[in-house]
Amino acid sequence: MANRDTLGGVIHTYQKYDPVKFPSARDAGEGPDMVSAAFEHALMFGERRELTEEELARAIRLDPSQIAGLGPSIDALRAMLEERKRKILERYETRKARKRAHKALHGAASEVKPPKQFADRFRQAIKTEQLRDLERLWYATGDDSSPFARQLVQLLDRMSDKYEVEELIAKYAFTGAEAMTVPQALEVKEELEKIDELLKQLEEAAKTAQIGLIDMEMLSEFAEPGDVDQLSAMQQQVQDYLREVAERQGLEQSKQGGAFKLTPKAHRVFQGKLLQRLFSDLEASRTGRHQADLTGEGAVETQRTRPYEFGDSVANMDVVSTFTNALLREAAESQRSNAHAGAGEPPASVGGGNDHAVPTTRVAGSPRGFRLRSDDIVIHETRNTPKAATSVVMDMSGSMRYDGQYINVKRMALTLQGLLRSEYPGDFLSFVECYSFGKPVEAGKLLNLMPKPVTITNPVVQLRADMSRDDISESMVPPHFTNLQHGLSIARRQLSVQDTPNRQIVLITDGLPTAHFEGEVLYLLYPPDPRTEAATLREGMLCAREGITINLFLLPSWSQTEEDVRFAYRLAESTRGRVFFTAGRDLDRYVVWDYVSRRREVLG
Repeated sequence: MANRDTLGGVIHTYQKYDPVKFPSARDAGEGPDMVSAAFEHALMFGERRELTEEELARAIRLDPSQIAGLGPSIDALRAMLEERKRKILERYETRKARKRAHKALHGAASEVKPPKQFADRFRQAIKTEQLRDLERLWYATGDDSSPFARQLVQLLDRMSDKYEVEELIAKYAFTGAEAMTVPQALEVKEELEKIDELLKQLEEAAKTAQIGLIDMEMLSEFAEPGDVDQLSAMQQQVQDYLREVAERQGLEQSKQGGAFKLTPKAHRVFQGKLLQRLFSDLEASRTGRHQADLTGEGAVETQRTRPYEFGDSVANMDVVSTFTNALLREAAESQRSNAHAGAGEPPASVGGGNDHAVPTTRVAGSPRGFRLRSDDIVIHETRNTPKAATSVVMDMSGSMRYDGQYINVKRMALTLQGLLRSEYPGDFLSFVECYSFGKPVEAGKLLNLMPKPVTITNPVVQLRADMSRDDISESMVPPHFTNLQHGLSIARRQLSVQDTPNRQIVLITDGLPTAHFEGEVLYLLYPPDPRTEAATLREGMLCAREGITINLFLLPSWSQTEEDVRFAYRLAESTRGRVFFTAGRDLDRYVVWDYVSRRREVLG
């Protein structure tokens, strides 16, 4: 019987919903990590393919305990399907079905009268039972309506049936005695494949609570209607929960319920997760992430405080602590004065008998006010945070598509952007992409960067394009070459106007440059040419003249040679920079950790 203590539980039972086991998205904290799955999709495909609700559902993971007890048991459904599969395999045998399929194929072939020019090819195709040879023969007839072409279509169907029966025999181990006809064998094959697909979906759902992956229409062919209805209701509940979590994490779905879009909030969430993953690994190392406190006269107040010292600026005074100290001191002195007055003793002077020993200041604001002394004052410790300027030059040539290197480069750029936004908001950061040209990239468009398609496959390329001519545009130039010189030039111009001595270029590439400018003339040279290398090194010397350091991150590539490594060293050393050799998946860790280390040196 329901009472005040059990009424809620009764209602939950009627609604098939238990808020204890299945939390609301509003109260579930972060919930499943949906934003990372959305960003990994965007890093891989850019704007070329939208993220659908089904793809997002497949990418995330839920806690299976959240759906335990809601609706029919997944284990019970799996047991039901496995039992049905077992009964089918124990009922039928396949030897006669194979003979019947073989007989049907060769019987149909004996009735075909091929033209003389196709007779040999036809006999060979039937002898070897090659479906591809029959298809080629059908194309060779050149007339779809000819009697021979129509007979070939029927024969292709018989051969396809034989292939299906052979696949059934190879895929499943039948132990029964009941013979099957060819159509019956095809129906059994279709049913067993459906059962296998459902078992796979249910197994995945049991591990990740991805109820949305289960094909309810297919399941309804085997399960009881009531079980399917309950599972459908639970599926809708999970989808609603995920949709609400997605919205809270910054994923915006179109009004028609289609693809998801990434909002600025989603960028911040994803960058935070990247930094959390990155620094959680670094904190376990010997050096750790956080540098020692660098305090002194500076512009940024820290939480730590200390007593006032002569020469300290009162601009950094901790007002609350200072006034509290003064009030407590005056209250104590007032109590001592009252005690001395009651004992007939003269009151002690403020300052312990020497009014000039400690400077005091009268603070108004109340009828009596109070005196502020120097030993009441508490000062915030400060640190000086000098500004740094960084430009990231990213290789987006055709070779960056190998092993998905461009994905790692974009992930690094997002991580570095998140680091500066959260910890070094005063620093300057810009991005430049390199292909046959260099081009500045807005931070909001990093996700859309993609390696350029290879349009020339000749082993030797020597092209020249005068870009000052009105009849030549960028769209006419093959885009997949690597113009590091132009990218460095753009980065140098961006950094030269920054009012800070701490300027660096982070150059990420996988090898030698293959394009450069000489004035307004663009040269595309492959294999890499000494002229291109010399032009790039000259641009490096211009960076050094501006006081800009180039740190080069060399990614692994199947075509990388010793000459690539030597060039990387020459370019970096010309600006007193460094060369880092890193696997692509660790690129974000290397770049961000190097940035934090350099900032530590600047602060020191």
